[in-house]
Amino acid sequence: MTQTISRPEPALDGDSYIARARAIAPIINAEADAMEAGRTITPAVVEALAENGLFWLLVPQEFGGAGQSLVTSLKVVEELARADGSTGWAFMANAFSTGIAVGFLNAEGASDLFGGADKAITAGMILPTGNGVRVEGGYRVNGTYAFGSGSNHASWIGAGFVVYDDEGNPVISDDGQPVCRVAFVPRDEVTFLGGWDVMGMVATGSYNYSATDLFVPDAHAMDTFSTVPVRPEAVYKLGLLGIGVGGHAPVALGIAQRALEEIAKIATTKSRPGYPTVVGDSEMFRREFVTNEALLQAARRYVYDAHADAEATAESGAEVTEEQRARLRQVTTWVQGVAQEIVTFAYNWGGSASIRNPSVLGRCLRDITVGARHLLVEPMTLVEASPTILAGYLPQA
Repeated sequence: MTQTISRPEPALDGDSYIARARAIAPIINAEADAMEAGRTITPAVVEALAENGLFWLLVPQEFGGAGQSLVTSLKVVEELARADGSTGWAFMANAFSTGIAVGFLNAEGASDLFGGADKAITAGMILPTGNGVRVEGGYRVNGTYAFGSGSNHASWIGAGFVVYDDEGNPVISDDGQPVCRVAFVPRDEVTFLGGWDVMGMVATGSYNYSATDLFVPDAHAMDTFSTVPVRPEAVYKLGLLGIGVGGHAPVALGIAQRALEEIAKIATTKSRPGYPTVVGDSEMFRREFVTNEALLQAARRYVYDAHADAEATAESGAEVTEEQRARLRQVTTWVQGVAQEIVTFAYNWGGSASIRNPSVLGRCLRDITVGARHLLVEPMTLVEASPTILAGYLPQA
């Protein structure tokens, strides 16, 4: 795999990028089985994503990127996940970590990654699981990292770390918390360890990797929990969580959409004992289908409305409110359960068509089951979001 990939000139509007994502679905579908066998998205799919400029949706046009909004980027992720959950997931990891890098690295670092003809594709773990010691001009970083989704084709890899002093003590910031940083390093400076052998999201290439005594210049490191972007564009004002977490929602939407499409086709020809004609003629099937389809429509509307509302506030120059941030966490976690319910409905009605390999419905069920287990969308996030949302229902003093 080449470590740098050229891209075309930016398109003018968000709809064109959504259309591009939809247009490469045949390539993704044709490669789906090979991607599962290889446990990563294939070169043909990577090239299609690059040729259409999709990896750089959140990179400003100043650097030759698309300069798109978060909502447009979410819709692109949904289209790709509709074709294949693993592709949508790996792409989300690439495009959204790229958005974080360009929005929060300093100007020198952003220019190093994105200012040339070949734009960085980033991936990797940004949570502070490694350790780094301050040295002249940067840090010496060591650490072992897991779940580097999309790392097989990434040119720069993220490595989060806690900063330690020369005596081995964590450096404490003014707010009493350890100082944590995220480094972005060229892929050939880390060691890939494999380790991705799972039941779902099989083709995301979420490999383990390690960094050993790796020098990271200041320009290639950023605050892990910063809420103040370097760039002026509104999307970056949503912060690392607003950008990094939100992409999980359209992956779930895309998988659920594909499951409904598959069962709708299967039901037109599938027969079962006790049914006078095909199951698609059954009133019970039709009632369950439209109920689940309504859930998908409602979930999709809330996902995009919540993100559009927060992004509009940032665009206006105002601060994104605590309620808006809470709702982003709420909807991104909640939609995982909705998608699981929809996919399970489709899988159950698929019968033998669901359990045979290869099976799109089988893959949908495995992918949403694994995707919904991610740390960033685990149920405790709903508990964390609840005080702010609940307060809006209480009488105001």
